[in-house]
Amino acid sequence: MVGSSHGGDGAGRAGRPAERAAGVAVAHHDLVAQPHTEHEGPIAEAEAVAAMISTAERPLGQPGAPLDRHSPFVIGMTAAAGVAVTVGVVALLVTARQVLVLMGLAFFIAVGLEPAVSWLARRGLARGAAVTAVCLGVLAVIGGFLAAAITPLVTQVSGFVQQAPRYLQALQNHSSVLGQFTGRLQLQQRLEQAISEAGSTIVGGLFGAGRLVLGALASTLVVLVLTVYFLAALPQLRTTLYRLLPHSRRPRAILIGDAIFAKVGHYVLGNVLISLIAGAATFGWLLIFRVPYSLALAALVAVLGLVPVVGTTIAGVVVSLVALTVSLPVALATAGFYVVYQQAENYLLVPKIIGKAVAVPAVLTVVAVLLGGVLLGVVGAIVAIPLAAAAVILTREVIFPRLDQI
Repeated sequence: MVGSSHGGDGAGRAGRPAERAAGVAVAHHDLVAQPHTEHEGPIAEAEAVAAMISTAERPLGQPGAPLDRHSPFVIGMTAAAGVAVTVGVVALLVTARQVLVLMGLAFFIAVGLEPAVSWLARRGLARGAAVTAVCLGVLAVIGGFLAAAITPLVTQVSGFVQQAPRYLQALQNHSSVLGQFTGRLQLQQRLEQAISEAGSTIVGGLFGAGRLVLGALASTLVVLVLTVYFLAALPQLRTTLYRLLPHSRRPRAILIGDAIFAKVGHYVLGNVLISLIAGAATFGWLLIFRVPYSLALAALVAVLGLVPVVGTTIAGVVVSLVALTVSLPVALATAGFYVVYQQAENYLLVPKIIGKAVAVPAVLTVVAVLLGGVLLGVVGAIVAIPLAAAAVILTREVIFPRLDQI
């Protein structure tokens, strides 16, 4: 009898260290449900079979045969499980949407930094050392910029706040060029309304503003930490992701998935570089024409430049309005500068830096940015283009070929 052979000497296989030392497979684990006895009924028989199928190559045994998919029980359980999983996933997305956005942003940044890490790793540097070098380099650039720019930025922003009453008087003076221009666009009424609403919000919610600042700092810290972890574990994440796919689909999935990862990384690094170029060009232009708050405006242009399609345009409008405080010709020249720069960016910088590999049709670009902005705000607008590029690849390589065969 199988059960008696399994546990006939009292303690069973789990209680015989000599057999373990000799390499004999046992089923009942030493650290689970001890003491092991022979009075386990059908389980003792199953344990004996489990000990026989456990080998040195596969300690947990070979996978069993799949269930009959056409069985009514399997069909019913699959349908019920599908409904339960769908409801659970939707509830999870709604409840954890903020955390999921932070995780997605961190993964997006990690994929963007991956080309630099892989470049160092291919040249003999260990993966951990490469990740450390890239992270330290990014922190050094950000820290250097803040160290050099934080004092001028604070000074210029404070000066702008102090000069705000004078600008409001200029808006009310309809004999000036600025007053005539804003009068036609009704900018004064809109600005006063915005200031009034902002003032009442700030006065009535200083505690809420403090919580907002602390929340932003906490979110930034979470994104930074997750980015480092994702970047360090990206090879394992990539392998696990491909292991989730059927064996017959893996080669094709690897080709498509790696192409998407490479395009996202290329886009992120290229977009950051183009934004820095836009900020530097703005800073030089404003210095030449002595437009006030040049460094603060250049930083604003660099940040808004990360948002595709509309970011540079919005920044150009803001800078042109500030240049209007100098003179109308300077404002018009600044607006013309951004028109020329936009064309140069679209037809020179983007093809050279990002390349045509990430190119997305213009209509799809606008739609993706609008949908991303509505769904996830600025973060959605930033990640919209690479996600649209991934959708284009999947459509071209997977969906269209299958539709052509129908």
